[in-house]
Amino acid sequence: QVQLAESGGGLVQAGGSLRLSCAASGRTFSMYTMGWFRQAPGKEREFVASITGTGSSTYYAESVKGRFTISRDNTKNTIFLQMNSLKSEDSVVYYCAADKNQPWLVALTKDEYDYWGQGTQVTVSS
Repeated sequence: QVQLAESGGGLVQAGGSLRLSCAASGRTFSMYTMGWFRQAPGKEREFVASITGTGSSTYYAESVKGRFTISRDNTKNTIFLQMNSLKSEDSVVYYCAADKNQPWLVALTKDEYDYWGQGTQVTVSS
């Protein structure tokens, strides 16, 4: 069982930056592919970014490519999402997730993930 806790959300002006963190419990953090998703009210949860267990591979949704960067620090059981050039459409709740199945592969769909955090709100003002 893995418990995930996001932090770092808040209010930022358009064009600004935020860095989200997700801290995980457990002793085998490097054995999980990790991901970030986001969800607007009344909409499906959508993929943002994924990173393999060692951090050697990453993958991004087209909507965030070039603006967001996913990374991890396995010594601290934490992943990060650096968000730059924020837009109003980035104003949603962000969730981190852990996939225990194939840590050498990124995971792009929410059904592949086994554990979820509670989410953190990001609000971008224009």
